[in-house]
Amino acid sequence: MVTIAQLSFDTIDLAELEAMAEGERDGLPFGVVGVDHQGTTQVYNRTEAAMAGLDRESVLGSGFFETVAQCMNNFMVAQRFEDEPTLDEIIPYVLTLRMRPTRVRLRLLARAGAPLRFILIER
Repeated sequence: MVTIAQLSFDTIDLAELEAMAEGERDGLPFGVVGVDHQGTTQVYNRTEAAMAGLDRESVLGSGFFETVAQCMNNFMVAQRFEDEPTLDEIIPYVLTLRMRPTRVRLRLLARAGAPLRFILIER
């Protein structure tokens, strides 16, 4: 059995993220954002909230690409979820909204029929 401490940005899979309780996702050392097919933020772990400087309660239920992370509302991130029903891709990225440009790695995870699509953020 894999423990939370053994999961990494590069190795965690979609099924593991889906099976985790909120507290378990909060224990991960990287940001975890889960959005539904309308782009509404359903998961926003404490790690991401702290690193982004945003209150988790204000982010949950909001349009992630329209309100929270407009810098990801483009062909490299948001559009990929629309174009590719199954996705497991790591991309280098620069976050620019509400902060000085910050280099990160994003991992985009999606599976056809899954209720949520995930964006992992490693700073």
